[in-house]
Amino acid sequence: MRAALGGGLLVVAYTAVISSADAITKFIAQGYAAPQLFAISGMIVAALSLVAAGGRSGRALRTACPRAMALRAAATVLASICFFYAFRLLPFADVFVFVGLMPITAALMSGLLLGEHPRPAAWAALVAGFVGLLCLMPGGISTASHGHLCAMGGVVTGTFSLVLSRYIARFEQNALAQVFYPNLALGLSTCLALPFVWKPMLLTDMGWVLAYAGLLFSARWLLVVALRLLAAYVVTPLLNLQFVWMVGLGAFAFGEWPQPMTWLGVAIVMGSGLFLLWDQLAPQRAPLWRARTDP
Repeated sequence: MRAALGGGLLVVAYTAVISSADAITKFIAQGYAAPQLFAISGMIVAALSLVAAGGRSGRALRTACPRAMALRAAATVLASICFFYAFRLLPFADVFVFVGLMPITAALMSGLLLGEHPRPAAWAALVAGFVGLLCLMPGGISTASHGHLCAMGGVVTGTFSLVLSRYIARFEQNALAQVFYPNLALGLSTCLALPFVWKPMLLTDMGWVLAYAGLLFSARWLLVVALRLLAAYVVTPLLNLQFVWMVGLGAFAFGEWPQPMTWLGVAIVMGSGLFLLWDQLAPQRAPLWRARTDP
């Protein structure tokens, strides 16, 4: 219970910090290309990880799962770029409907990676979440924009990164390594595109990027520790609290209030995600997915 409470509080802190970082992403996205933001911020976060490791960087940044870490790093790069363009192209709160789909995606993806087998009811929850997404596209899938496609790509790759983080945490207690390598990969890979997209930055904009990097470092460290204490399918429904922060920040910083259909989509997606959490925690019921155990 103490671990669960601690993990829950860490997730709450994470949602506040990452929503603030996302708000900076939306602000900066209007004037700069994704590689410019991520090349700078990725390298800063990697540097902060080295500073946090201090004189024990060799031990603190060692990983017992190099292949899983490489996959997590690649997924983080793809998810960051996808969500960058989603925030550029969609209202702030609309992106949350996609973020809210991550608990259901995590429940299904965990079956493949963590040995947890979803039952048909888990697919029903996924269908409900898909209906929630359709609320953003009243005209149907044919009206989906590039922003919607980018957000969906972010959901798939971001969830993959989260589940891999939980997998890695089974074999090591090293949170800094899971912050360092994905952000180093993000910084180095986007540096390759800098000659083609670089724009001189105002001093104030550089300050925003530095603030973004600091928030991102804090958020990713908090999430890695939370995933060490709680399963991915428990953590991801708690991420629904992001909607509260995103609505507040969207209204305060960008003058955006969610449309009625956005509220409906959020309600459906949140309900389906919380249903998965309730089914998992209810002791009198068989869960929607069962962890595979050794004979």
